[in-house]
Amino acid sequence: MNDQPIPKLSQSNNDTTPSPQAHTTPPQQPTPPSQSSIVVDIKNLTKRFGKVAAVNNLSLNLVQGEVFGLLGPNGSGKTTTINMISGLSKPTSGEVTIMGQNIARNPRQVRSVLGFVPQETALYEELSAWQNMDFHADIFSVPRKEKSQRITALLALVQLLDHKDNIVKTFSGGMKRRLAIARALLHDPKLIYLDEPTIGVDVQARNVIWEYIRKLRGQGKTVLITTNYLEEAEALCDRLAIIDHGHLITVETTARLKELYGGSIIEIDTVHPELAIAALKPLNKNIYLEADGSKLKISSKGQDELITAIVNIVSRQGGIRNISMRESNLDEIFLKLTGKALRD
Repeated sequence: MNDQPIPKLSQSNNDTTPSPQAHTTPPQQPTPPSQSSIVVDIKNLTKRFGKVAAVNNLSLNLVQGEVFGLLGPNGSGKTTTINMISGLSKPTSGEVTIMGQNIARNPRQVRSVLGFVPQETALYEELSAWQNMDFHADIFSVPRKEKSQRITALLALVQLLDHKDNIVKTFSGGMKRRLAIARALLHDPKLIYLDEPTIGVDVQARNVIWEYIRKLRGQGKTVLITTNYLEEAEALCDRLAIIDHGHLITVETTARLKELYGGSIIEIDTVHPELAIAALKPLNKNIYLEADGSKLKISSKGQDELITAIVNIVSRQGGIRNISMRESNLDEIFLKLTGKALRD
């Protein structure tokens, strides 16, 4: 792992400083941040395609120096939201302000402070790593006297300086991902958007990319991540927003999500599951029960008396072969909030 800090780059001249039917729980909003710290301010954002609302009255904000995760199943509205934030799609109503600039009225100024790493790395495969960086620098008007220094520093940061003259199509998936991140940082953006930052990379490359993201936060940059890896979201994100069917379900820290929607998970292998399920019915308002053959998975809010009651009830209905208890993980909370149905 390269321990050098992310290079602090001087500013170029063009920088500008400035609930769905399936869910009954209303969105949980943390204490609003101060206006001076808000980097992205999304107000009542709606995008309709015909009669379908892909995003419906979404309000969110991202603050300086945080890693913010945007999570949701396929078709939840994540991509549509990101397209509106980046100026690729116009909202039907509502507005997005980035660093004090309205994206609809000042798209060029907003893009000058936005670094974007798409899910498809979109590198020029027939060019070398250096040529890819050089081309991007010219597009974003990086001053000529600084360009070589910036490219060198960033390629060193992502441990690709020794490969600067190699053709990109010879790179592994992890190398391409690291090059895409270096390219996105080249014009010193204040907001970096990473779409599935570690998709298709090995464990070593994933850990390296995670370290880059943490260093970005340490420099006061704001990072927006979309990911389907819940352990990645938990490891990196200061706050998480979960959206589904275009609606905001909740936005909170991981710890607060677990407090609000988590609880104890009791897994029991029982001799007579049908009898146990019937006997547990009076507790249905306080528990969530799944059955797979003789194995029962029961979620509760973790009150000691409720856990004791569950164990006693199942025990009386023919006995327990095996039992274990743990706390809900983020995957289980996500499924509880968005459902288990497959999405296209």
